[in-house]
Amino acid sequence: MTDYLETFDEGPGGWFGWIDNARGPKPLERGPSCVISRSPWWIDYNHAPPGAGYMHLLFILLTQGSPGEHQREVSGDNRFIRSRFGTDFTNAKLTVRLKGELIARNSQLLLLCQSVNRGICSGWLLTGQPLAVTEDWSEQSIVIVPDESSWTCLGSRHDRTDFYGQLPLRTVLADVNVDILLVLFPLDIAPMGPLPGDPDRLRPERDYPVWRSRLPEGYVMLDEVRLEAPLHR
Repeated sequence: MTDYLETFDEGPGGWFGWIDNARGPKPLERGPSCVISRSPWWIDYNHAPPGAGYMHLLFILLTQGSPGEHQREVSGDNRFIRSRFGTDFTNAKLTVRLKGELIARNSQLLLLCQSVNRGICSGWLLTGQPLAVTEDWSEQSIVIVPDESSWTCLGSRHDRTDFYGQLPLRTVLADVNVDILLVLFPLDIAPMGPLPGDPDRLRPERDYPVWRSRLPEGYVMLDEVRLEAPLHR
């Protein structure tokens, strides 16, 4: 992996948001030399308990593959894939420049790395190094350490174990071949009214309404993303 830099001066650079499982990716709002993710955000329920829980997907970048026509229309030219940056993120340094106004409601902005190996997609959240969203621009760096005590594995909800699961963190970081994301986690999912079953076996906002007042609100502006490979692994 050589160093990757995206300044968003010429477009979203392959970064995008998410509508839902059925409709997939959506364009990020454009700002002056930046991209913006704004609430309300979709509730990702793919990792509901017994998985790690629910989250909002704010910024997504595919790290491998050949983006199709719709993907290119949504996210622009993916310079990470086009420039063939490596997918071994072990001990790489991630630096972001961001700002926003966020009512986090006990969630944190976290890096998520995902990889597929032997047919299983495994995602790990860097819960030990959250990013702060402030009203003024700030530059923050995190190191993608292969220490499982700093991470939370997403696992899978009860009916997605055919695809989602847990692989060793070192396996995932050695080949982040799906995507990297900035997400808000965890979410407080409160059903609006009685339910006929276990809310974690149902799908929030698809099978039942939720109290949106319990979820994060606001916007986050992302001005620069830099990934630096370590000199020594």
